[in-house]
Amino acid sequence: MVTLARNEFFIIIAPESIIFSMAKRYYVISCILILSVISLAYGIKERYYPPDNKGTGKTVLVEKIYDGDTISAFVNGRFEKIRLIGIDAPEMDQRPWGKKARECLRSFISATDSRISLEYDIERRDKYGRIIAYTWTQHGQMINEEMMKNGCAVLFTFPPNVRYAERFRAAQKKAQEHKAGIWGENGLQERPYDYRKKHPRK
Repeated sequence: MVTLARNEFFIIIAPESIIFSMAKRYYVISCILILSVISLAYGIKERYYPPDNKGTGKTVLVEKIYDGDTISAFVNGRFEKIRLIGIDAPEMDQRPWGKKARECLRSFISATDSRISLEYDIERRDKYGRIIAYTWTQHGQMINEEMMKNGCAVLFTFPPNVRYAERFRAAQKKAQEHKAGIWGENGLQERPYDYRKKHPRK
């Protein structure tokens, strides 16, 4: 009778042990699968929707490059012109520097798959209704600053949008010391602002 009881005991308990073991295995496998999916989704998000360097939440796909300091993109579902804060690139009629500045900007944007992050300062639009912003690549470079470092634009910063004024001054000084781009031999003869005053847009 004792043996029978033990057998009965094992007959009753064994299936529960197996079920528990299988449930534990399925749980572990499920956790691994869920973590894999989350990791994959995060990787896709990082690739196509990179986090903004300054937490603005405005990562956009550049649609057009007009010149060395103005682009366009869809922002919040609207087609917007975006003016890079703090810099002034040669006008397109300031040959050959206008075209060179545009190509300089294009090279930075192309290197980041045309996806950039926007960072705003105090004001978000200029008097022409354009968005004004600092633009960042997926690799953490500020394009505004890089344009000046490479001698593709000049300093053009005014209050209250002066968050990176010192960085921009340092970038321009470096370009001047290295005679980069517009600061080199046969460089830009007239600052864009002065050129616009003499040749106002119609």
